[in-house]
Amino acid sequence: MAKQTKKQQQVAKLDPEKTYTVDEALGLLREHKAKFDETVEVAMNLGVDPRHADQMVRGMVSLPSGTGKDVKVAVFARGDNAEKATAAGADKVGAEDLMEDMQNGNIDYDRVIATPDMMGVVGRLGKVLGPKGLMPNPKLGTVTPNVEQAVKDAKGGQVEFRVEKQGIIHSGIGKMSFSDEDLKANFKAMTDAIVKAKPSGAKGKYVQKVSLTSTMGPGLKIDTADIEGA
Repeated sequence: MAKQTKKQQQVAKLDPEKTYTVDEALGLLREHKAKFDETVEVAMNLGVDPRHADQMVRGMVSLPSGTGKDVKVAVFARGDNAEKATAAGADKVGAEDLMEDMQNGNIDYDRVIATPDMMGVVGRLGKVLGPKGLMPNPKLGTVTPNVEQAVKDAKGGQVEFRVEKQGIIHSGIGKMSFSDEDLKANFKAMTDAIVKAKPSGAKGKYVQKVSLTSTMGPGLKIDTADIEGA
């Protein structure tokens, strides 16, 4: 059996059933931090079955403190809209040329945005973008005539959340280099958005469990009393 490191031994001593306030959890994550700038992540177990359409939880939220990550954005647009998207900081802007580029496997993007008139072109990429969760969607604001604002939002800390098959939402809310106040503001924005997105088909207790962790850190249970509306 491999010998545990000092850090692994310290983590093993933590009570996995104990609940913490967000402040306490952040303090413990800092005690066990790695030598690189880890991502801080929140996981929420929800009382939903996403196999049913009326229990799907999905949406966008702008994290007030940003993500600490460089977000790569591709935009399908022509003419003035293409120029506006480029000026706003989009990494790649195009039409049929961008479609062909993606069909050839060049889809290293975190967000794909399109103007409504480009959906005839984008629709041909369903099998490419769909499985990666990148297909532009009017409900998420990624099909919009205002591509300039959509690019700025994506670059400025707007993230998408989507419930997985097991009823769990995982999302990064910043970096360990962020201050506690910045991480707490992002945690509140994320959890508030997920609570607000409660679907009509959800029955019983909606927010069942919340945990906070870092890339190499322990998973810590958060007291749901810290979450409004949970």
